[in-house]
Amino acid sequence: MPVYERPVRHLISLEDLSDADLRELVDRGVRYAAGSGGAPRPLEGLVAGIYFTKTSTRTRTAFSTAVLRLGGGLVTYGPGDLQTNTGETHEDTGRVLSRMLDLLVARTAGDPEEMRMWARQSRMAVVNAMSSEEHPTQALADLTTLTRRFGRVEGLRVLYVGEGNNTAAALALALSRYPDVQLELRTPPGYGLSARIMEAARRRAARSGAAVTERHDMDALPPGFDVIYTTRWQTTGTSKPDPRWRETFAPFQVRQDLWQASPEAVFMHDLPAHRGEEVTADVLDGPMSIAFDQAESKAHSAMAVLEWCRPDGPGHAGGRPLLAAGSGRT
Repeated sequence: MPVYERPVRHLISLEDLSDADLRELVDRGVRYAAGSGGAPRPLEGLVAGIYFTKTSTRTRTAFSTAVLRLGGGLVTYGPGDLQTNTGETHEDTGRVLSRMLDLLVARTAGDPEEMRMWARQSRMAVVNAMSSEEHPTQALADLTTLTRRFGRVEGLRVLYVGEGNNTAAALALALSRYPDVQLELRTPPGYGLSARIMEAARRRAARSGAAVTERHDMDALPPGFDVIYTTRWQTTGTSKPDPRWRETFAPFQVRQDLWQASPEAVFMHDLPAHRGEEVTADVLDGPMSIAFDQAESKAHSAMAVLEWCRPDGPGHAGGRPLLAAGSGRT
């Protein structure tokens, strides 16, 4: 068996990361944004698979270009390309891919347990580029954006408006790690964070000194937010059971009047955006918006994630583990 300097590292949920790991990934993203990342071409000789079953502009482009910029090779898969569609188990798929790939970046909008099945091997790192419950790499890009803008995450006051979707879940799990952060979520009734995610975020916040709160109305908003954040109401690949859901969401549109009490706040959106739906055009395109800087941060953050996850050690040659001497296998 090959001997590694460290075990393969996966990024499937932010809950899998220590606080030190999270900060290291954000710091790496900031360094890449500043043009002073890690070692040149850290993926030299490695091959990454990009498996996306749902449409994607930013995340897919960010990880694909990150692999190439870091010196790696790239294999891409669409929703109909893998034999999981014909009944092969996710465990077997992961075992097979790990004999040929060094990293697998996957976006499925499905159960993250599928990714954990792929990760049940010791050769290939698995990165969750979005699942139904959580969008961890989006949160890392968001933290990178905030650090680039404010020079810190600690102490920021963040207002999140909209559905308690996978982006909101990741944001709550990430921001709750930082001392004195105040995250206030205003989500439509029936569309809030899951009880599991809220419990996890509040547990983290209790240890760090952060505060995470959620209400299902837009009444009595406190002043002085540093950030106002929203996401697309109709998430890719999902539908809402209530045919009148837009009426429920309408009060949660982000408009200019939110800046009356928080005039210095920046606006963030994970994109794509529907102008006139979750946000008005004058906000998204206005001087307070850093949504497109946020999109750019995805590329820097993707490089940080891939460098952090890459397998390494004396057991690798050209990215693949060497067979033990005298094994007789070819």
